[in-house]
Amino acid sequence: MKGQIDRREFLKSSSGVALFIGVSGILPSFISCKDTKKIQEVLKQHSITAWVRITEDGEITIYNPAAEMGQGSMTSLPIIFAEEMDADWTKVKVEFSPQEVEIYGSEGWAPGSKLMFTVGSRVTKSNYPLMRKSGAQARYILVNSAAKHWNVPLEELSTADSYVIHAKTDKKISYGELIPFLDIPENLPNIKPEDLKDHTAFKLIGKKIPRTEIPAKVDGSAQFAIDIRLPNMVYAVLERGNLNAAKPSLTNKDEILAMQGVLKIVDLDYAIGIIAQSLEQALEAKKQLKIQWSKAKATGFNSQEIYTSYEAISKLKKKGKIINETGSIENNKKAISRTYSADFKNDYVYHAQMEPLNVVAQVFPDENRAEVWVGSQQGVDAKLGIPELLDIPPENVNIHLQYLGGGFGRRSMNDFVHEGTLLAKEMAPSPVKLIWTREDDVGYGAFRPLSLQRLQAGVDKNGDIINFSHCVVGDGGHLVASGSRNDHYDIPNQLAEWRETSHGIRLKHWRAVGHGPNKFAIECMLDQVAFDQKIDPVELRRKLMNKSPRALATLNKVADMSNWDTPAVSGRAKGVGFVEHGSLGTGICEISVNQQSGKIKVHHFWVAIDAGIIIQPDNVKAQIEGGILMGMSSVLKEQITIVDGRVQQSNFQDYELLRMQDIPDSIETFLISSSDGPEGVGETATPMVAGCIANAFLKLTGKPLRHLPFTPDRVLEVLKS
Repeated sequence: MKGQIDRREFLKSSSGVALFIGVSGILPSFISCKDTKKIQEVLKQHSITAWVRITEDGEITIYNPAAEMGQGSMTSLPIIFAEEMDADWTKVKVEFSPQEVEIYGSEGWAPGSKLMFTVGSRVTKSNYPLMRKSGAQARYILVNSAAKHWNVPLEELSTADSYVIHAKTDKKISYGELIPFLDIPENLPNIKPEDLKDHTAFKLIGKKIPRTEIPAKVDGSAQFAIDIRLPNMVYAVLERGNLNAAKPSLTNKDEILAMQGVLKIVDLDYAIGIIAQSLEQALEAKKQLKIQWSKAKATGFNSQEIYTSYEAISKLKKKGKIINETGSIENNKKAISRTYSADFKNDYVYHAQMEPLNVVAQVFPDENRAEVWVGSQQGVDAKLGIPELLDIPPENVNIHLQYLGGGFGRRSMNDFVHEGTLLAKEMAPSPVKLIWTREDDVGYGAFRPLSLQRLQAGVDKNGDIINFSHCVVGDGGHLVASGSRNDHYDIPNQLAEWRETSHGIRLKHWRAVGHGPNKFAIECMLDQVAFDQKIDPVELRRKLMNKSPRALATLNKVADMSNWDTPAVSGRAKGVGFVEHGSLGTGICEISVNQQSGKIKVHHFWVAIDAGIIIQPDNVKAQIEGGILMGMSSVLKEQITIVDGRVQQSNFQDYELLRMQDIPDSIETFLISSSDGPEGVGETATPMVAGCIANAFLKLTGKPLRHLPFTPDRVLEVLKS
């Protein structure tokens, strides 16, 4: 393809053209979709973040660089691109991109960094500017090519539904028909924000558009990692025990190797692996293992007894790591007329994702190449740590991303991927499918941390909160300390700090991370002040939000939605809670309490959020509804307890989840209109639930709930106190 004619002739005989979208837009090169070797060459030559394929029949394939675990990224990201490209959405297909961070990574947390990491509600926000700009430059190439093909000024052309239109001559040509005439300029224009569509002109963003992957999930054709079957594949399981970091010593290895179908036993520092011809054979062999386990750091740790020592830690004069400090708590004590103090506790919580952890891995005979099929939330390394694990070049690792049957932060931890890869190395070149049973995942889980929050609020003679201190005690750093700031409440003197503990328990990000426990404590403390001062809780927050108009708008809207000022039905009460996690949101719930059983019933939930520009309104509402239900499950039911370092729960018969009969009669969500950039919504609703329920309980009974979860036994204990 040395000359323009050669390239055009080549394209005419191909099935389409790949447009490569770079850091500053589409790169000045185009190649056949069939020429996979050339595609790889281009990908190696340039730092590319996304690409789109167009065929001559007008089909457009947009690549999604994010994990799809039910949150809708397979639709939201391509919609952003298609909006600026003026693509006909009915002709758009979506596929997972390869796991190549230099090509497909979006802006990371550190300046200049890139990530392929579907966590922290960051996917839409981080990709929004890039996808818009890239889509606009794709449109420019098509319009510019049509202008030269028709010999008309570019300014006279417009686009709509995958057509370039010349109104003066009543001509139009489809994007697919333009492929043989593509003419990519040497220098593409730098698309500036003012060159992009005004939000009032959006045809796809903000509209009701069905999600692309739902039909396949409904008819069963969607492929999850657990569905993968490869030729000559064998199966593996691990016995890890339920004491983290304990070392195993297998005493009946020969007996296990003699069992039907067992191919190999692999010793790991913390587990015994069994590889067999079938999953059933591997599981049967696992039952027969005789293992002596060593002690570990967690030996002797009892989760329900640790709170006494946490309380003592919170009383120490020496501060921990400062999370946030404004004004001066110490220098303002003379202005305090009354101080409120309370401790809030939360137990460990398990992710309870629907699809068990699993991976298929294959290491080639030369042990210098590997392929992995997995449902992962990806990671700081787009190759999931496999190159370092096997000591091979990153380009020799191919990650086939699959749909995820739930993540909630657990699948951003790739321990199970590493396990499967190490076992596959033992069986090279046979592919190995590693499956964690539910008992594995609970007993050897990685949990949202247990923690204690000691809060103190000081009010002046006018009843205004002028001091607010928040001491978090627990293990996990950001896992326990996030959400302890109060940026949207106008309290002049604030202190948030974290005091570290460590017990050898495995911990991991859980939906909204530390916001759940910390916002629970903050919102309950505000209501405690309001209750004692005989101030309406909504009015108290209105006053505190006087300098945060967007937060205040969510509060005012949800108060209207719930008829806050109208007395509740007899035997019921309403409670309010505010959260900022990506989006800003305020929730109000209405509850009742069975005084005999101690069971709390949530009847209604109302939520108003400001998420900036909404890409998919229906999907955002679904995210909020799912977040509320997951929040209710964790607040009312879910609890991991540990005795002598060992998890006491094993499966859903003793790790309770919310049931259908427990869901509210209604969940109503209002999305506040905004022209600001989009924010994450997946973790906004979940952490508001605890505060809403506890505050409704306080209003109904006059008594506080301060220990999550609010199990019937704990509720009865509070009612009788």
